[in-house]
Amino acid sequence: QPIRAGANASMVNGAIDSFVRASALELPRGIRINSVSATVFEEAMGHYGPFFRGFKPVPVADAALAFSRSVEGGSTGQVYKVGY
Repeated sequence: QPIRAGANASMVNGAIDSFVRASALELPRGIRINSVSATVFEEAMGHYGPFFRGFKPVPVADAALAFSRSVEGGSTGQVYKVGY
């Protein structure tokens, strides 16, 4: 979900998601690639809260679990969304 003054972040996030999906098809020898995309972290609300009004923050630990799942699981080309 885009936010005000966040066009640059939206561009980068979209590029990462697209790269992960496309490159998964081309990686050799069973190499896997995934990404983790989270909304704003609870731990960062003191600094970024004004930019994320109306968003439910998630703990960093939730993103860490998604990262573990992306590394230890067998999927590739996936974007693990946290808090959306």
